[in-house]
Amino acid sequence: MYADVNGLHMYYETHGTGSPLVLLHGGLGSGEMFGPILSTFAENHTVIVPDLQGHGRTADIERPLDVREMGGDIAALIDHLGLERPDVVGYSLGGGTGYQLAFQHPEKIGRLVAASAGIRRDATYPEILQQQGQVGAAAVEFMKETPMYELYQRVAPRPEDFPRLLDKIGAAMAVDFDFTEEVKALRVPTLVMAGDADMCPPSHFVEVFGLLDGGKRDGGWQGEGRSAGGHGLAILPRTTHYDLFMSPLFASAALGFLAEKA
Repeated sequence: MYADVNGLHMYYETHGTGSPLVLLHGGLGSGEMFGPILSTFAENHTVIVPDLQGHGRTADIERPLDVREMGGDIAALIDHLGLERPDVVGYSLGGGTGYQLAFQHPEKIGRLVAASAGIRRDATYPEILQQQGQVGAAAVEFMKETPMYELYQRVAPRPEDFPRLLDKIGAAMAVDFDFTEEVKALRVPTLVMAGDADMCPPSHFVEVFGLLDGGKRDGGWQGEGRSAGGHGLAILPRTTHYDLFMSPLFASAALGFLAEKA
């Protein structure tokens, strides 16, 4: 199905029944990347799985790739579908998009799970920043051996746009960012999640949790000392930035958090 929002002809799928949950994929992927665990999310939720700007079956438009704009896209999709405060689970680029949605439109969503999404560019390992600096149209030949290229060629409305997507992703990753102040003001109950071998060190995600008043004191027998905003932290063992989204631990930790009552 498609929704015309914010100038995008946005593709999305709906799976399962129950309370609404928006599931946001990572960069150079699509909603299909959640295939191994989608059924787990859909057991008790109506799961809306969009393809973000320029990804999957959603064609690109004349606009940079910017998580702030993408957050607005998802807010518009929520309005278009008439969803009542859905929970949002985002991974990597989708996690950054989820943060922006929560920063800009906290009234539109219930709970947020932001997985493998750093809030400062300089928290990323230097060698990864160096690799990101090489992402662009010139890398197409190398990318032809990857699942991301195969997926794009199979489902994109304009398969020839893959070099354009690489250019835009590369440009987006080159821009400095620091959302520390926005996180401090976050009003949406949020689970900060990462792999123990992620693109940023675990200490960064502990730092993000600390900005949300987490990890400051003993939680107490009744949980009275936990983060006052209902926030949580999950570092998933034996997972990396590149396989966390397929892990059963990702689904179980996210669903456990969403099932809590603030």
